[in-house]
Amino acid sequence: MKSPARANRPGARRPGPPSPWWAGWRLSVALLAFIVVGGTVGYSLIEGWDPWDAFYMTVISVTTVGYREVHPLSRTGEAFTVAVVTFGVATVLYTFSFLMARLVEGDLQARWIRRRHRRMLDDLTHHFIICGFGRIGQIVASEFTRQEVPFVIIERDVERMQAAIDTGYLAVEADASSEDVLQRVGISRARGFIAAVSTDADNVFAILTARLLRPDLFIIGRAETEDTKRKLIRAGADRVISPYQIGGLQLAQTALRPAVVDFVQLATSSDNLDLNMEQVQIGEDAPLAGRTIIEANLRQQFGVVVVGIQRASGAMEFNPPPESVMGVGDFLVVLGQAKNLRDLEAAAGQTTIPRG
Repeated sequence: MKSPARANRPGARRPGPPSPWWAGWRLSVALLAFIVVGGTVGYSLIEGWDPWDAFYMTVISVTTVGYREVHPLSRTGEAFTVAVVTFGVATVLYTFSFLMARLVEGDLQARWIRRRHRRMLDDLTHHFIICGFGRIGQIVASEFTRQEVPFVIIERDVERMQAAIDTGYLAVEADASSEDVLQRVGISRARGFIAAVSTDADNVFAILTARLLRPDLFIIGRAETEDTKRKLIRAGADRVISPYQIGGLQLAQTALRPAVVDFVQLATSSDNLDLNMEQVQIGEDAPLAGRTIIEANLRQQFGVVVVGIQRASGAMEFNPPPESVMGVGDFLVVLGQAKNLRDLEAAAGQTTIPRG
């Protein structure tokens, strides 16, 4: 469990030892300073020069500019100059190569990664925003990946955010209740919002912020208790899921009706290529709008079975009779092959959801 100080500082990083590049930078500067100071002192002691002449001679020797000696050198001074040039040039080359490597491999690479990250966020459309990369968030992201649904993850814990990136997901280290963050991940273009943060309070704030920014956005919230479910609904969630309740019901249904559970899992699994259960919304001016199921001849024309109809009012009709009228805004819950479902979506006037 996070400490209060950590929870109140989104994105806070633990202090650690200096990074390798910083240690190398300090070493190169220290070596260069040692050569310059040592050369100045050496020329002053060996040749008896004043500090400025000694410093000037050291600099032109280290930089190999090729000027003449400041004063004639003794044999000892010449030997000392050879040492200054040898170690000085090596130190300058090391410093220069280190700085160039840091510029090319560090700053430029980091800048390129940040720019690529921003471009990927800007290109997102009709995607889901997943808040939290805990156990629930990981399962949701994995399922979206299998079904090639675009999404972005918001996670303020550094380790979890890095784990999401290492997995290959698009992730942002931030607070999901921040308006600026939600704007940055494209909430204006999003298809849905999933609040799966580890605490109920964070989910309430995230949902409230998302609803204020997008009144028409489909929002799903995760709740631990019944009291939290009511709060999430009041905050603006369209659906509230309790993992413990769902898990308990799944266990009970599997114990009582294992064949039914197997069928539902088979129909809704993305790994099944022969049969899919999907929802198809009837759009305005669609050929199917205002027609009955038998008039549309859905089974013969599209090879699908209508399991239920969710009316635009929210009422659900299971196993609707052939005389049921398909109205604008209704959702057809159908079983069929993926290709047939795409054809049905076109006839229903529904734009195919972009994937990948």
